[in-house]
Amino acid sequence: MIKNQSLEDLAGHVTAEGKTVFLFTADWCGDCQYIYPFLPEIEAANPDFTFVQVDRDQHMDLAQQWNVFGIPSLVVTENGREVGRLVNKLRKTKDEINAFLANLT
Repeated sequence: MIKNQSLEDLAGHVTAEGKTVFLFTADWCGDCQYIYPFLPEIEAANPDFTFVQVDRDQHMDLAQQWNVFGIPSLVVTENGREVGRLVNKLRKTKDEINAFLANLT
């Protein structure tokens, strides 16, 4: 999981080749805390994706631009364009995230 990126670094991940999962979270978010322990397993189960964790509070302008208001939320890009999103304010499970990503392969 790539973390603590500047806005310029995040922009580079958007245009990178391959699929990138932007996981919007915040440390105060209980639902985010719920999925943190499962993130290594989710990454291992989805090796075709690059995972980038985005602190929603640190990058609020980006979250607003991408219409990410609930967290945790995922936006997936491939070669510079959005190919999927799991964006809402509901708690996500490991199985739900893996199923979402499986539909994008």
